[in-house]
This record gives sequence, C-alpha cells and structure tokens, in this order.
Amino acid sequence: MNEQTEQTAEQPHGQTPTTPPAATPPAVVIVGAGMAGVQTAVALREQGFTGPVILLGAEPHQPYDRPPLSKAVLLGKAEGAAFDVDFAGLDIDLRLGVEVTALRAADHALDTTSGPVAYGVLVLATGAEPLTLPGTEGVPGVHLLRTLDDAERLRPVLATAPEAVVVGAGWIGAEFATAAREAGCAVTVVEAADRVLAGALPAEVAAPMADWYAQAGARLITGARVAGIEAARDGAPGRVLLADGSALPAGAVVVGIGARPATGWLAGTGVARGSDGSVTADAHLLTSLPDVYAVGDCASFPSARYGARLLVHHWDNALQGPRTVAANILAALAGEPATVYDPVPYFWSEQFGRFVQYAGHHAGADTLLWRGDPADATWSVCWLRAGALVAVLAVGRPRDLAQGRKLIESGAAVDPAKVTDPSVPLKSTTL
Repeated sequence: MNEQTEQTAEQPHGQTPTTPPAATPPAVVIVGAGMAGVQTAVALREQGFTGPVILLGAEPHQPYDRPPLSKAVLLGKAEGAAFDVDFAGLDIDLRLGVEVTALRAADHALDTTSGPVAYGVLVLATGAEPLTLPGTEGVPGVHLLRTLDDAERLRPVLATAPEAVVVGAGWIGAEFATAAREAGCAVTVVEAADRVLAGALPAEVAAPMADWYAQAGARLITGARVAGIEAARDGAPGRVLLADGSALPAGAVVVGIGARPATGWLAGTGVARGSDGSVTADAHLLTSLPDVYAVGDCASFPSARYGARLLVHHWDNALQGPRTVAANILAALAGEPATVYDPVPYFWSEQFGRFVQYAGHHAGADTLLWRGDPADATWSVCWLRAGALVAVLAVGRPRDLAQGRKLIESGAAVDPAKVTDPSVPLKSTTL
C-alpha cells in the first residue's frame, strides 16, 4: 500500500480527503470615482485581484475624465468624457450618487448616504475641490469649472454672454479664457498676484506667458483683488468689483483660483493630514491608518528623488499612483515587500494655441537654462540641481519634454552648454 492509499484509508468512513478552502480576499472599497479611483479599480483587476471591488462615486454620472471639461465639453465638441471602462465586465461594483460621510476605522466601515459599507482595504481617492471666493457662493452668474455639471452649465453661457471675467490666471484660468475666446466672448482675466502662474512658475519663466493673453485678444489685469461680485439684474449685466474701486461688466464670472484636497470629511478619523488638507501618505501610499491607502489629488507623498513631500494635482499622478496602490494591496495580502511611489511629476496644458508640458519639480534647483527664445512659438526651460536635470517646461517642444523626463528619471549629469543649444537633442546632453 502506497503512502497516498494509507492516508486515504485513515479517513473516516464515507468521507474523502479535503484541502483547506482558500482565504477569501478582503473587499477593497474605493472612495471617489474620478481618474484615481477608476484606475485603482482597473489596476486591481489587471494585476490579478479576485476579491470584491466596490467603487463609490458621489456624482450621479458615469465616471469621466476631467481635462476635456475645459475644452471639448465646454465648447460643445463632445457630449461627455466618460471613461471607456466595462465596470460590469471587470466585476467592479460601481455605486453612483453615493456620498461618504464618515469613516469608522475601528469598525472597518464607512457611513454613506446609502448606508454603511464595510471594507477590508480602503482606498481614498476623493480628489480635490475648487476654492471659492468668499461671499460669492450662490451668486447667480458665478461659476466654477471642476465637474461635468459645471461645464454643462457654462456651455450655454459662453454661447450667449458677450463678456466674461475669469478670476485667477493659473492653468485653469488660462484654459477657460482660451475656450471663451474661441467661443467669441470678450474675456478679462483678473489675478490678485502681480503675474500669471504665480504659484507654479518663477517670474522670469511666467513673464513671456503673460503676453499670450493679449495675443489671443484677452485682457489681463494683475495685482487686482476682487472685492465683490454683483449679479445681473433689471436687464443689466453682472459686475466684478475690484478693490481699487473699479468694476468690470460680466455676463459670466468663472472662478479659477486653485483647489484643495477634498478631505474635510476625514477630520477626527485618525487619518493624518497636512496643513494643505492632503492625506499624508507614506512612500507606499499607505495612510496613518492600517489597511487605508490614499492616491491622486487628495494625497501627498514623500519623494526621495526631490527630498520633499509632493502634492500633485495633475492627471498623470492620478493615472500612475493607482498602479502602485493596487500592487501594494496585493503585496500586503501575499506578505511581499511593498513598492515605493516616487514618480517624475508630469502635466500639460493647452492654452492660447500652445501645448505646454512640464515634468519634474523645480523647487530646490540651483540653475535655470533656456532653450530657445521665449518670444518664439516654441521654447523650453530646464532646471538643474548639482548638474543634473530635475525639471523641464516645454512649449511646443514635445521631444524636449519626453527626452528631459527620461534624463530626470536617470539622474544623469548634463552639459549646460549643450542644454542651452536648442539644436542639440536633450538626450545628447549627458556628460
């Protein structure tokens, strides 16, 4: 009798040998159905997770991409921007119109407008919410541009309003002004700082970009603080009141003064947050609570590459981060080492007929180098630290961006003389 036969014979009469059932994977609940949330759910399936995946979205719409809102959707060139994802086919439990109101970490549960939801692993992907001008909430004619509903409300306004005022000369302000000019609206952009993109780029780099407004037929007023907004009444258009006593007629007012992580609901839950409101995730995108991750616009993470904690409110971060979160959820279940998230940040903006791209993080750079003349249609700026490229801004020079991004990832030292020669490919500037 062989060993297998002996083991079979020792079983009680009428029973057959059994193997212990495989452990059921815990439910992964994702809060937020924007890019970061959707991509986390998709990445879990692509990487082999077989357990329940529940995706909670506060908006009633099918999950959608945001960049088209300030362009194609706003101008009526697209009816929507829904992600091409077969949620049912991927066995993703998509629940729309469900707002999460509380996190009860001790119970591994969420409170929502549709009742409690238990989780085994939780992913926070709530994104960011636009900042508003104090005193303008609910004023007719004042708009934000963050959601699909915002874009659809603004679209008919652009078609009928002869004059629009944009508050904020940042990326979103420039993109809306571009769309408004294309729609035939007169546009005035008001910025409280003394220059455009004050919080994003150094003054010398942003200066030539200010000229784009006039070239597109938009009026730019910097160093101007908005004191109030008057709604249209008795047939007269609305007005934007400035602190210097002047007023700007406005058929529509769009506020684009930045965004803040949508994390207020996490107060008192034990999830650590920074002064900017971001969830302070670690290098693996794990929060201060066990089994709770954070990704996308709502989360900051430590970057060893840049020696700083980064909060990146851009599309590419919401695409790349979820892959790391999914990998780390699976690694934790398998008892394997976690993956570090330390990307080269990237974003782009289409404004005033120009394609602007940026990669890296220039804070801490010790050298700024120009490639080309900023008065021309195409040019780039490179930032170096200790002889290595750490950031690049490319205007109409996509090869500079692509090659520069790879140089940043490699950390290779570059020759400044070659970098400043726009005829030399960036990939050929290494020492």
